[in-house]
Amino acid sequence: MKIDLHTHTLCSQDCRSEYDRIIDAVPRTGLDGIAVTDHNELRGALELQRRAPFLVIAAEEIKTNDGEIIGLFIREWVPPGLGPLETVNRIHQQGGLAYVPHPFDEVRGSRLKREALDRVRPHIDILEVFNARNALPVFNTRAQVYAQEHELLAGAGSDAHTYAEFGHAYVEVRPFETAEEFLDGMRAGSWHGRLSGPLVHAQTRLDRTAKLLGLAP
Repeated sequence: MKIDLHTHTLCSQDCRSEYDRIIDAVPRTGLDGIAVTDHNELRGALELQRRAPFLVIAAEEIKTNDGEIIGLFIREWVPPGLGPLETVNRIHQQGGLAYVPHPFDEVRGSRLKREALDRVRPHIDILEVFNARNALPVFNTRAQVYAQEHELLAGAGSDAHTYAEFGHAYVEVRPFETAEEFLDGMRAGSWHGRLSGPLVHAQTRLDRTAKLLGLAP
C-alpha cells in the first residue's frame, strides 16, 4: 500500500483544501491512503476518515513547546503546548504512533529542536526522512543520515496543503489494519519522494492570509 503520511485539510490554519476535492484528488495519484495531520486539530482527519472511500489515518501535527510531533492512529485530540515527551506519551496512551516531521528543515521554526529530538528519540516510532516541502534537499538528507545512525524507521510525506501535492512523498508497506501492523510493515517497507518546489509555500501564505482576513473558511 502507498500511504502519504503527512497531509492537511482546511482544518489547518494555512490550508484551504476541502474534503470532497481531496477525495477526488487522492485516487488520481496512485495512493492507497493518506494520514491527515492538521495543525493542532483532529476534526478534519476524523471527518475525512468518515467520508473517504480510501484509507485515512487519523492524525494530528501537534506543536509542542519545543517543535512539532505528529500523532498517527490517534482517536483523541492532543493539546498543543506540552513538552515533547509528554506529547509522545499522550500519543502512545491512546495506541498511536509518534512520528517526527521535517526534523532538519532549518527554514521552519516549527521543527522539533535538535536537543528535544535527541531527548525523545528512544520514544519515537518513525522519523520523517523525506518531506516534499522541505526548502532544500540537504534537509532531507540529514534526516536520512540521522535515522540510519540511530536505527529509526523512515517515513515520508508530501506535507500537502494543496491538491496537486498529494503523493509527492509516501511510504510503501504491506496491507495493514492496526497501528501495530503498520509499524511492523514499516520495518520491511520503503519510502519514495520528490520535492514540491517553492511555489507551494507562496500558496500557503496566501491561504493563511485569506483565513486571517475572514475570506476563507
